[in-house]
Amino acid sequence: MASMTTSPGRAVVRWLRKTALSVIPVTIGVVISVFLLLRLVPGDPARMMLGERATPESVEALREQLGLNQPLWQQFVDFVVRLVTTGDTGASLQYGVPTSQLVLDRAPITLTLVGLAVLFSILIAIPLALIAAVQRDRLPDHVIRVIPMVGLGMPTFWIGLVLIMIFAVGLKWFPVGGIGTGPGEPFRSLFLPALTVSLGFVPGLVRSLRAALLDQLGADYVTTLTAARVPRHLVLGRHVLRNSAIPTLMLFSVNVATLLGGTVVIEKVFAINGVGALLFSSISNRDFPVVQGVALFCAIAVVIVSVLMDAIVQLIDPRQRAGVRT
Repeated sequence: MASMTTSPGRAVVRWLRKTALSVIPVTIGVVISVFLLLRLVPGDPARMMLGERATPESVEALREQLGLNQPLWQQFVDFVVRLVTTGDTGASLQYGVPTSQLVLDRAPITLTLVGLAVLFSILIAIPLALIAAVQRDRLPDHVIRVIPMVGLGMPTFWIGLVLIMIFAVGLKWFPVGGIGTGPGEPFRSLFLPALTVSLGFVPGLVRSLRAALLDQLGADYVTTLTAARVPRHLVLGRHVLRNSAIPTLMLFSVNVATLLGGTVVIEKVFAINGVGALLFSSISNRDFPVVQGVALFCAIAVVIVSVLMDAIVQLIDPRQRAGVRT
């Protein structure tokens, strides 16, 4: 089969077109799902928000405020128009401000927590996977494969509580919860929560990266480079690890929703006033416009991260970057 290499510019255009064709339907599906989140609740959403003791007049007033007395198609049009023009899903019933304002006020803390969790996952997973692959079927390999699997069977919030007991209550290295205002904040307060999220995410990354490393270590080019007396660390770092990173990055992009979901729960465990805490309080107070706003924020974040992971794969893999086709 003949191979053909296109120019980098055409490869970029082709990637943008492919990305748009995949992202646009997903975005439309997300908007529809968030819109139906309130409408598919069994019973009368307005009655459920106000409680059973609410008067018929107050229920009807809330239905009119939320537009629930309009035909479904009209509600959807109004929802999309408001989403496009204002960027939010309506006013909060509890705080009386736009949901976008509430979400964006909490987003920096949550995004910082997610970023630290990703960093910790990379710093933990890469060395463990390399050791396991290089020491295949030896004691280090068995230990690295067994211990993460034990951790994978434990709830993330339980791991968080153990870390709090050891490093916050016992050693007093980190605060028990919340975000402090002293030196090193907010990173000092977010260290344990981010580590907790990453420990729940690392086992899958280690397994995927180890399998990819073993596959690359058995490739012919590794034998050739070794015979040419290329230093072992250069073979592993410049070639084996780089080629093995692609399937792991794809796994990461697929499981980014799990990472965000773990972050939401951990925020509650560590009393962090982020998007996760906002979601829990909104559910407790039946503030469904805010629940919709948080759901939309998380879904869009997952789409953006997936696109970024795909872009990184394009940069790492020369065949993708050059647009090689067979």
